[in-house]
Amino acid sequence: MLGIERKTDIKMARNTKYMVVVAVALLFVVFGCIENDIPYARLQCNFTSISAEGEDRPAVIDTMYRKVTFYLSEDVDIHSVKIASYTLSEEAYMVGDTINQPFDLSTPKTVTLRRYQDWQWTFEAQQTIERYFTVDGEIGATVIDIPARRVVAYVSDQTDISRIRVLTAKLGPKGAIVTPELEGQIVDFSSPVKVQVEAYGRTETWNVYVEQTTSPVTTVRVDAWTNVAWVYGAAADSEDNYIEYRLKGASAWTKISHDRLTIQGGTFYARLTGLAPSSTYEARAVSGEYQGATLEFTTGLNIQVPNAGLDNWWLDGKVWNPWTEGGEQYWDTGNKGATTLGASNSIPTDDTYSGKGYAAKLETRFVGIGVVGKLAAGNLFVGKYVKTDGTNGILAFGRPFEQRPTRLRGYFKYQTAPISSTTAGFNELKGRPDTCIIWCALIDAPEPYEIRTNPNNRQLFDPNGADVVAYGKMESGKNVDDYTLFDFELKYNSTQRVPKYILITASASKYGDYFTGGNGAVLYVDDLELIYDY
Repeated sequence: MLGIERKTDIKMARNTKYMVVVAVALLFVVFGCIENDIPYARLQCNFTSISAEGEDRPAVIDTMYRKVTFYLSEDVDIHSVKIASYTLSEEAYMVGDTINQPFDLSTPKTVTLRRYQDWQWTFEAQQTIERYFTVDGEIGATVIDIPARRVVAYVSDQTDISRIRVLTAKLGPKGAIVTPELEGQIVDFSSPVKVQVEAYGRTETWNVYVEQTTSPVTTVRVDAWTNVAWVYGAAADSEDNYIEYRLKGASAWTKISHDRLTIQGGTFYARLTGLAPSSTYEARAVSGEYQGATLEFTTGLNIQVPNAGLDNWWLDGKVWNPWTEGGEQYWDTGNKGATTLGASNSIPTDDTYSGKGYAAKLETRFVGIGVVGKLAAGNLFVGKYVKTDGTNGILAFGRPFEQRPTRLRGYFKYQTAPISSTTAGFNELKGRPDTCIIWCALIDAPEPYEIRTNPNNRQLFDPNGADVVAYGKMESGKNVDDYTLFDFELKYNSTQRVPKYILITASASKYGDYFTGGNGAVLYVDDLELIYDY
């Protein structure tokens, strides 16, 4: 009997050892993605963080095009930009000591990172210098042509341009020396006036013109949205200036009151609201007894995104998808990544605002085996989950969209949880209540915005990016037990730019892209609606 027990113990030990080996092998399969077709030596070298002295806002790192864009205040000499700090991806290093020298970023510059092979990165800078020039009796806005270093102001054809009082003049960065000094002076503009602007040891020559115009008022343009239109005019700022409009074919004009006008010297504009979609109107600028040209415009469409009620879902294996099986895919989730180690954490629920249909239940959850795994934030977004990169995701944010809504409205409730998982840069948040986020953006980029969560080539959405036309968001870091209305405005960077894509994202953890959040935080979202008026 002892011999049998001994053999049984040996067999059980061998089985246990075999099971451990299999479990470890499975972990390698899951976290190693089974096969790595990219040679280790060709892993791209990246900047993982970087900052420059005198930034207006944080630099943007684009790992796809290997480019860093710095946003500089006008106090910085763009010809001598100093890098304050930077970090690189694992085992990467800078070739040479160029990073320690000031960069002339008036044009793009190249630096080299190395890890077995060289990777070229481009540094470029964007700098906004406030420039203005105004004269007494000016009509419309001054034209400031920065590349040509040319300034043109317009006055009435009854004005003596040999005696023009300059009201304001700033053509260079703060502290620049201007010769001759024009501000506050009476200047003869019968011929162009040359001005020397000296800053940081360099001198630019500007040509300043004052020209006469026979038009006392100009209807500059109309930017037509759906229920809203923006009408811009120009005239002498000393006159009674306003905007008026009417439905095409109507006889009476509607005058926009002065308290609804925005006046900036000789330019002014009005926001028209309450317009009908897909309708044709007329608008014009008025100055005293004079009317500018009548401009015709047609308003846009009141378009809602597909499945805005979040009622349509189907289950593909372990992956819940927010669209009808065989139907149009407009939304997606991170479920394809989460289900590599567990179940879908963005799912439909019949716990809805109206008591009908379905809503989205987004849960932040630690997925893995034992202590091996990572945090997966429950999320939902307009776009497509492209593929899994190791245990990280690559997503395409956005769907084609050319209308200009003013707000996003919907219903949510939220159960927060203490932040239990953090990554570098977010460790101080551990133990604090998690925060959910719902945001919407319109962009005029040529393609959807690619999101990558891998720390070695991370690329996340930048609300201040150059392609962003409008952006708005809602956040909550406390429990909201019952469905509650959220309604946030989209802030536009320009009334004239037409978007190409719409992005809508909801996440149970604001910093889920950084694998930081609270295990068990749950966000419910239902009945989304785009609003087109103010």
